[in-house]
Amino acid sequence: MNKKQRRLWIFVALLAICALVLAAVHRTGKKEAAVSPTEDSSQFVTLTDAVPDAILEIRYFSTYNFVGDRIDGYLEPTALLTKKAADSLRAVSDDLVKQGYRLKIYDAYRPQKAVDHFVRWAADLPDTRMKAYFYPDLDKSVLFDQEYIAAKSGHTRGSTVDLTLFDMAAEKELDMGGTFDWFGPESHPDFCGNPETGQYTGDNSKSPAGRTITDEQFRNRMLLRQAMLRHGFKALPTEWWHFTLKDEPFPDTYFTFPVRQL
Repeated sequence: MNKKQRRLWIFVALLAICALVLAAVHRTGKKEAAVSPTEDSSQFVTLTDAVPDAILEIRYFSTYNFVGDRIDGYLEPTALLTKKAADSLRAVSDDLVKQGYRLKIYDAYRPQKAVDHFVRWAADLPDTRMKAYFYPDLDKSVLFDQEYIAAKSGHTRGSTVDLTLFDMAAEKELDMGGTFDWFGPESHPDFCGNPETGQYTGDNSKSPAGRTITDEQFRNRMLLRQAMLRHGFKALPTEWWHFTLKDEPFPDTYFTFPVRQL
């Protein structure tokens, strides 16, 4: 074998090795893609295991919600959160129990399948069974444009929770002046007051129907808000009940496993 043939042989051998390496990488990539991290619930806990004082009213397992049906992906009436968010929520609960209140949970982790259900429902304009209860001032056709319904939800990342307060002395929910999942400005934390200062103003000019809330109802909303903010959560400007862990562990991951006891 002369020098030229030897060089050619070495070149062909190197090409073959590169092809084998690329094939191996390709196969490895396929294997990793098949085991999607969005299906992995190992970093989640059942919320009541972490926060045993919490009361659950999982609206999307029931038919009392803005859709009017049980929502896809809710297999059991339980709530799940990432371990990190659940630990912070336990601190909120311990804080509020000392003040005579318990947390009442409406929703926590929400699988992508449930969000897809909301999107299909919003596109079905004739279905307005629950309009009187949750969006009486809105035409259903505006729900996408006004961002009450979206194709992605922070809940699906696992560190967001919807909740209210239960008054242990009165043995009932604290009066927040509005229901969970009410679509309208009356649900905004700044409705009739300033959430930054906690001052009640009574300004109800944003309400299309002239609705209002009282000073006490506003203060009740602020009691929940301030406790959540103290323990590492951030608020949403459009929903008094909605909070997300500031330092959420999966800011870019949308999980797909169903809601059921872990």
